[in-house]
Amino acid sequence: MEEKLSFKQIQSLDDIHYQLLLEADPSRKLITDYAQRSTCIVTEVAGELVGIMLLLPTRPETLEIVNIAVTKTRRQQGIGQQMLIYAKSWAKANHYTILEVGTGSTSLGQLYLYQKNGFRIYGVDTDFFIKHYAEPIFENKLRLRDMLRLRLEV
Repeated sequence: MEEKLSFKQIQSLDDIHYQLLLEADPSRKLITDYAQRSTCIVTEVAGELVGIMLLLPTRPETLEIVNIAVTKTRRQQGIGQQMLIYAKSWAKANHYTILEVGTGSTSLGQLYLYQKNGFRIYGVDTDFFIKHYAEPIFENKLRLRDMLRLRLEV
């Protein structure tokens, strides 16, 4: 990617941020809950919002990417990978030693991206998406049931 990405922390979410976060997590209620406890980082190109991620401390020295999304028109351009690189450096600079992420077992593209960037699967939250979401979620023509948990040492 030739365009220069910039990353900045924001203090509150507006509708455009929610629209993007909802593409990665269809529950506004859950997003609102974890956003209040997270650090929000937006990614921009020349002032245009192209991505957003929420980083949540979960345990001592552990930070979780609880939501990460890239705008539809900017996907497949390496932005997600650059956001993960930024999340790793942010975690390290803020004295975290573990960076985690959870994603759907049917989220094939995301699983590839995380593993390509050094994350390793360490667990499964069985029926997570059935227990926490009122409506069934389908992805890649499969019903989403389980969350795969991935981890990276930073």
